[in-house]
Amino acid sequence: MASTMIPPVQAPDFLAAHGWAGAEIRPLAGDASFRRYFRVHRDGETAVLMDAPPPHEDPRPFVAVAEWLAHAGLSAPCVLAVDYEQGLLLLDDFGDQRLRETLDATPERERALYAQATDLLVHLHALPSMPGLKPHALEEWLGEITLFTDWYCPALGLDVDKDGYRDAWTEALAPVAADGLGPVTVLRDYHAENIMLITGREGIRHFGLLDFQDALAGHPAYDLVSVLEDARRDVTPSVEREMLARYLEATGHPAGFERAYWALAAQRNTRILGVFTRLWKRDNKPHYTSYQPRMWGLLERDLEHPGLAPVKAWFDANVPPEKRAAAWISE
Repeated sequence: MASTMIPPVQAPDFLAAHGWAGAEIRPLAGDASFRRYFRVHRDGETAVLMDAPPPHEDPRPFVAVAEWLAHAGLSAPCVLAVDYEQGLLLLDDFGDQRLRETLDATPERERALYAQATDLLVHLHALPSMPGLKPHALEEWLGEITLFTDWYCPALGLDVDKDGYRDAWTEALAPVAADGLGPVTVLRDYHAENIMLITGREGIRHFGLLDFQDALAGHPAYDLVSVLEDARRDVTPSVEREMLARYLEATGHPAGFERAYWALAAQRNTRILGVFTRLWKRDNKPHYTSYQPRMWGLLERDLEHPGLAPVKAWFDANVPPEKRAAAWISE
């Protein structure tokens, strides 16, 4: 693992060309993609170096979305320098206070911080979606959930009814696609590990946004699901219910929005079960399997909602209990 966080050889020249000659480069983080992050230090100043190596990564969408979010009144990293050919970006530094660790250390702040996270989405969804984004609608939702049948099911030795799977999901998701809400800018990975708390900023600008380069134009329920049904931490169910009510009151969306919330929650959680299996099998990142029991807990709760009856019936017929959360819990 240590070798994967050695800075790219071209980094010192890139930094020198942009006024950071001689800066110390320290590992900061990697993620589920090929991107890596480093903190650079020089004379008491810091910045963040993103290594997004081509051809695996293209940083242009990150730059475009960051600039749009900043114009929308939100806190996204300012791009200080960029070399697209080498896949190097220098970003302003939001510090070390991440929402995930803040909640772990001060759980009594959960309700207040999730209220802030919800209000940020209310602000974002009051705006037209960012121009030029690809759609995130029925066909895309159906395509994403094939990750479950393509990766999860083979990994657990399941031979499943793929045609019935698509039919069940189509029945559950088609009304959501037709409900007339959106499109809005969907960040897609809006959750506690992608939100920084920025010292000196107030209101929704207190939240520094990360990992939004895959933004799409889609349904407003999706990012609310992303932050309240977090794949990496347990959100208190009463807080989830309160934040859903808070969002509905602020936006004036009809009660039918809740159907979209639970349907897209099930869709997202099913997709993530497949993604985490792929990260394990294809990318040799087995630690992602530790999240699977949480994902099953969320999904099984989602499936209890009436609009998901056909999907629940498919899971009950094709994925036995011992191939769900129990399969991932070490004895």
